[in-house]
Amino acid sequence: MSATTAQEIAAAVRSGERSAVEVVREHLDRVSAREGELHAFNLVLADEAVAAAEDVDRRVAAGEDPGPLAGVPIALKDNLATRGIPTTCSSKILADWRPPYDATVVTRLREAGAVFVGKTNLDEFAMGSSTENSAFGPSRNPHDPSRVPGGSSGGSAVAVAAGFASLALGSDTGGSIRQPAALCGVVGVKPTYGMVSRYGLVAFASSLDQIGPFTTTVADAALVLEVIGGHDPMDSTSIPQAAPALLDGLDRGVEGLRIGIVRELNDEGIDADVAGRVAEAAAALEAAGAIVGEASVPAATLGLSAYYLIAPAEASSNLARYDGIRYGLRVDGPTAGDVFERTRTAGFGAEVKRRIMLGTYALSAGYYDAYYGKALKVRTLILRDFAAAYEQFDLLLSPTSPCEAFKLGDKTADPLQMYMNDVCTIPSNLAGQPSVSVPFGTGDEGLPVGVQLMGPTLGEATMLRAAAVLEATAP
Repeated sequence: MSATTAQEIAAAVRSGERSAVEVVREHLDRVSAREGELHAFNLVLADEAVAAAEDVDRRVAAGEDPGPLAGVPIALKDNLATRGIPTTCSSKILADWRPPYDATVVTRLREAGAVFVGKTNLDEFAMGSSTENSAFGPSRNPHDPSRVPGGSSGGSAVAVAAGFASLALGSDTGGSIRQPAALCGVVGVKPTYGMVSRYGLVAFASSLDQIGPFTTTVADAALVLEVIGGHDPMDSTSIPQAAPALLDGLDRGVEGLRIGIVRELNDEGIDADVAGRVAEAAAALEAAGAIVGEASVPAATLGLSAYYLIAPAEASSNLARYDGIRYGLRVDGPTAGDVFERTRTAGFGAEVKRRIMLGTYALSAGYYDAYYGKALKVRTLILRDFAAAYEQFDLLLSPTSPCEAFKLGDKTADPLQMYMNDVCTIPSNLAGQPSVSVPFGTGDEGLPVGVQLMGPTLGEATMLRAAAVLEATAP
């Protein structure tokens, strides 16, 4: 049987047992077979991937080590800058934009020997929970193409779940890695804020955005975080320390670890089958030697309200740069103001416009303190409540998504119903703390269910140890 995990592929390529070109062609064949049905990608980089794989093979033949991800096919969310390659954010306003530089994570992956197979579809500017807000059409869940893959990084989740790529990168502002990972049955990690450089990530909400991996195994996620993590002087919010060593301690188990099931996140509109999987996950951790109890993070119930003021406020500021003057789409008009208005009217989709208007309103002179200022105070309460919970527990456990993958179109008419998909994931973004979604069985309709482990700031090593136990005991 051929190697399937990123670790196995890299080991086989580095030893000369397999060629990187063979690995890449195998993945591109899968893309050819199902991409028309699933729409994981905005752009498939077939020729570039084969050329990069040939270079990896040349280096192996010359006795060099191409790196820990040698020949591993990886997909990139289409809001990560790739030099000379379109980076659209699934928006008409950036449909033809080719960045003059690479994102730091792209550079680090390339230096580790990874091979980029394509740029993946997303909700426009990463605003959504279903990948139905893309200007280029929705992505579909590989387990049931009549259903959503989650969002906003839906294309990246589909790419890994369908075997188009061994790994993918996404961005997570309020759950945009973990929620699609849960719905597509793969591992998704949101690292501690600042652990992975945001340089070259097209900004949505700068105090919340974080880049992280989609993988088929917890070990692969640990490997990717070792490659892309660590200080970057190009990102002023980057934590000034080296990437953490995560792989070495993965097999240490959970003996003696204190794990709390978050009460507020386990009863907030959670489907019974999902709650059942969380209870089974808790039992599995207990059976493996963990001490499991009930935790409380009271302010987590306010997370959704605070997030949908803070994130749109930051988005309205960040997206002001798309003005039809400097780069991207331009719709001409008699005055600069007309160009600005016409460009943004034609270039942005309905959800992006909705959030820009909400954010601009929240930041306006008469409402700043009542809305944005109050939301920041709630964010502080959430941080305090998490800090109190972590005095009692090493890790916290909850559902990732309240439900299994829903049908395409089911929630598009009701934005509030759509926003509820992020109720369990948003608190970690507001706190800037790490969390991971691990596949744990299926729900009543036979579709994947993910459970979420959360850790304190820079608690990735402990969190992934527990995730590895869940992975090994998953039904």
